[in-house]
Amino acid sequence: MSPKHFLNFQKITKQELVSIIERGLELKKSVKPKKTLKNKVLGLVFEQPSTRTRVSFEVGMLRLGGNSLFLSGNELQLSRGEPISDTAKVLSSMLDVIVLRTDDQEKLNIFSQNSSVPLINGLSDLYHPCQIMADLMTFREIMGDKQLEKVCWIGDGNNVCHSYMEAADLLDFELSIYCPSGYEPDSGILESTKNAVSLTKDKDTALKNADIVTTDVWTSMNSSSQSDKKEKIFKDFFVSPQDMKKAKEHAIFLHCLPAHRGEEITEDMLEDPSAKVWIQAENRMHVQEAILEFLLLD
Repeated sequence: MSPKHFLNFQKITKQELVSIIERGLELKKSVKPKKTLKNKVLGLVFEQPSTRTRVSFEVGMLRLGGNSLFLSGNELQLSRGEPISDTAKVLSSMLDVIVLRTDDQEKLNIFSQNSSVPLINGLSDLYHPCQIMADLMTFREIMGDKQLEKVCWIGDGNNVCHSYMEAADLLDFELSIYCPSGYEPDSGILESTKNAVSLTKDKDTALKNADIVTTDVWTSMNSSSQSDKKEKIFKDFFVSPQDMKKAKEHAIFLHCLPAHRGEEITEDMLEDPSAKVWIQAENRMHVQEAILEFLLLD
């Protein structure tokens, strides 16, 4: 039987997603959670740099009684030309679960097809589902039983945006995207989520009635060469405390971090009472603990 993977939101049900978030909240309240993953070993295969993803998975696995092994891309035979399919077969014969962080979605797909254990997308150029799980958990934690009705995305139609699009379609909330021309989300993902997602050229329209306002850096890891060009194109695509006043009352601001003050956010945005980014960052660990249990426990 093929293992369960967590690559995006296409093969998870609404009920499963909600249960993972609820479990994440339970785990956060547990100072000493039960060692549900004792003797399990997590492999972290990272071709991209990371702060939050690496630390949250390593500490989360430790909290649940398991162990983790970090493997950067240049430490593996992948850097010397070994096919990723071969690497997947070898690593999955020794590990219980694997996180892959890569700038190539096709590598993630090939790895999952050749892995005999669950694979988690720790970030690819197309999706970042673990981040959205933390965002959704943060909204649930702060807002309680309040229904999430609208999310406003400002900026590049990138991998984080794509995962928000899939989440909106699955959970039936509206996602309003305000992005520059030429930086719209992937057309295929846009088509598959069109019932929940809209593009707008008006910032106030995107912000109106939003429960969550969120953004990301202008220059992602796979587009650093475009930095100067993007600074000019994206100069009006930022979030400020004044923008938050145009969203719904008590709306929260989220950012996947790292944040570039003076670019996609104003210098004072993270100090605004609406900003919940530090809660959001910690919640990566707790919701990923729940994802690990979801994949490894029957």
